[in-house]
This record gives sequence, structure tokens and C-alpha cells, in this order.
Amino acid sequence: MIKIVSYLCISGLILFSSCNKQHVETDRVAISDEALLDSVQRRTSNYFLDGAEVNSGMARERYHVDEEDLISENTIITSGGSGFGVMAIIAAIEREYITKKDGFERLNKIVSFVETADNFHGAFPHWWEGKSGRVKAFSQKDNGGDLVETAFLIQGLLALHQYYVDGTEEERALSARVDQIWRNVDWDWYRNGQDVLYWHWSPDYGWKMNFPVRGFNECLIMYVLAAASPTHSISKEVYEKGWCESGAISDRHETEGVRLNLRYQGSDSGPLFWAHYSFLGLNPNGLRDQYTDYLEEMKNYTLANRAYCIRNPKEYKGYGESCWGLTASYSVDGYAAHAPNENSDCGVITPTASLSSIVYTPEESMAVMRYLYETKNEVWGKFGFYDAFSQTHSWYPRRYLAIDQGTTAVMIENHRSGLLWDLFMSHPDVQNGLSKLGFEYPDN
Repeated sequence: MIKIVSYLCISGLILFSSCNKQHVETDRVAISDEALLDSVQRRTSNYFLDGAEVNSGMARERYHVDEEDLISENTIITSGGSGFGVMAIIAAIEREYITKKDGFERLNKIVSFVETADNFHGAFPHWWEGKSGRVKAFSQKDNGGDLVETAFLIQGLLALHQYYVDGTEEERALSARVDQIWRNVDWDWYRNGQDVLYWHWSPDYGWKMNFPVRGFNECLIMYVLAAASPTHSISKEVYEKGWCESGAISDRHETEGVRLNLRYQGSDSGPLFWAHYSFLGLNPNGLRDQYTDYLEEMKNYTLANRAYCIRNPKEYKGYGESCWGLTASYSVDGYAAHAPNENSDCGVITPTASLSSIVYTPEESMAVMRYLYETKNEVWGKFGFYDAFSQTHSWYPRRYLAIDQGTTAVMIENHRSGLLWDLFMSHPDVQNGLSKLGFEYPDN
């Protein structure tokens, strides 16, 4: 295991101590950045501990504090969000938010569920029903394998594999079971016979969702894992023709005064989750290919999002240097992929957008975290900051989404220690996959 040593008594405010395991709630007083990070990470991680679905131990798709009397009936769980949650739980063990014993038992429960739950050529559905492990249709034709959500779950499981691979006999056994789940995913089958990976396949509707995945978006991790598979891998040609579109992924341009090198689905920039989901495990520091330096690219991508919010062309209330971040989240009209352009911006700020970007913009992200914690009581709850809010519309729902809580908790840990990056990047198959696709990274 990798052990984190951190200061646990900061600025006179005891949040946690090795001699007293009780978490002491405090008033919202001025605290240091480290204490604030710890408080946000602890609460956010609890979404995947206290807030998890009981039977499976997996992450609920959503948790509505304003409907807590119905939460026992909310048994829909998310595969991708649970992958983020696995990584958050590993960090929680290291931070001693949960004991090693309880953490292992929770992770064992998750793996046991995945081993017996519905899968489709080794790939997982977007949603399962937590009590039965049966697929829960995400939409009419999306009732089978979801290769993108599968990649997010496998990303977390490979970090788990590395966390326990050199541990006790019991821990090594769990690691070996994870390896079997990993080997069972038939990435190559999801090509549908073409030089691209398809997002969905259904036993009832086949390939009718018809969604070939091309870059750049949140799905880079899917291609890396598909290339890395020791049993069902794709060729470099599939990556180059599919994800990279034979070089068309390269698009050097400027937006909001910053330079970007990649094509973002026909727009100058996109929602911030594109900079998060693949990089929970993939370490962008020193990660390069022929198209870009990923740390620089994702930093500039984040800064463009921030600069747009500061420019605030639609003059929404509250936007500024301490309140920025547009990404996919709950919205005033349901759910939306908020992005830095006037068509996709509807005045909704999503805390995970800036907080999960802390690995790219530490000072700018801390400014948002402190602003929200110290001045916006409406957005702070039992599992950290609520999913989204709008000062313009006086809209403050007390609701959480797994995918947004997961990125926040994991990226805060990566900022503090690099733990999840170190684990995922240490997996030999991951290293082989990156090398196969022509990536440069520090250990290569």
C-alpha cells in the first residue's frame, strides 16, 4: 500500500488526529487551505461510503437530500460513477476517513457485485439495479454494454488492483479477482468490425445506438484501456483512425486568449468534465503525444473556461474570478452539458468543474472552493458541495450526482498526493497500452 502522511492539525483547527479518530465538525471559520481541502475531500468521499447503495456497495446514480425519505427506494447504481468512487474510497483509506478493514470490506463488496452483475461481452451497462445486478436501461436502446462507462469503472478497478497487488494474502486475492474482470472486457468486439470503438451495444437492439467515439472528449481513457488489454486489445490503427481521425483531432486555435491544440467536437472548447474523467487515473504530468502536451492542454482548456466566465458575455449574476466552472450537471431545466459558449451557458455554476480542475489550476480552483465554503451556505451539504446552482435564477437544489462527486474527491487527492495517478500509471498493462499508442510519459 501507499501511505500518505499529512498534517492533521492545521491552523489550530483539529479536523482529525491519529490519537482521536472522531471527526470534529466545526463552525465555518477561516481555516487553512489544507484544512479546507481535507474537509471537502472527506465529505465528498462520504458520498461513496455513507451514501452508497446498501446491497452492492456501489455509487447511487444520484442522491437527493431534499427527498431523503425516498432514498431507500433509490437503488439505481452507476458503473462509471462507481469507478470514480472506488478511487475515492482508496484515498479515504489512506486519509483514514475509513479504517483499512472497513475500506477493504467495502471494496470487496463492490468487486463481488461486479463479478456477478449483468455484462455484455465483458462490458458493463451504464446503470444496474443495485438489488439484483440486472441492467437498468439508460434509454430505450441503451440497455446493454456501455464501453465508456466500462472504461471509467475499469480505471478505478485497475487502481484498486495496484493498491492491493503486493498486500496480504486476502488483499492479493482481491487484486487477482479484479484482474479477471479486466481481462474479460472484449474491447476489440466493440469495434463492430471497424477501425473505431463504438459506445453502445444492446442484446435487443444491436448497434442501433450507432455512436462511434472520436476525439477529443472524455473518452481518451477508453482507447488507452482498449489498447492496454492483455486479452482483447485494439491495434494502434484503430486508435489513429478512430479516436484521432487520421490526424483531424489536431486543431491549433485560440479561444479566450489561450492556445489549444486539439479539436473539441466542432467547438473552440467544451465542458470541463472532458478534462477530468480520463485523467483521474491517467497522469497528465509529462504525458505527451504527437498532438499535444496533455498537462498544458488541459490547463489551458480550464483557463479558457474560467476566462469565459469572467468575461461573462451573458451577464449572469455571480460569475467571476471566485465563481466559475461550466460542465455537465443538473441544470435549471433538468440536465445539461454547460460549456463556455453562449449557446451552452445558462447561468449554472457546477462546483466540480473548478474543484476537479485543481490539478491544473490550483490557485484559481482554491479561490472558488474558499468562496463557496465561506459565503455560499446554500451549496454546502452532508456530502460536500451540491451538484450545481445558479445565482441568476436563485436556484439551489440540494442534490448530488455520483460522477461529479467522484471527480472532486479523486482530483483533490491527486492534487494533494498524486495517489490515484501513481497507482493507475504503475499498472504494467496501462504502461504497455500507452507505449503501444505512442504516448510519452515520465516512466517510459
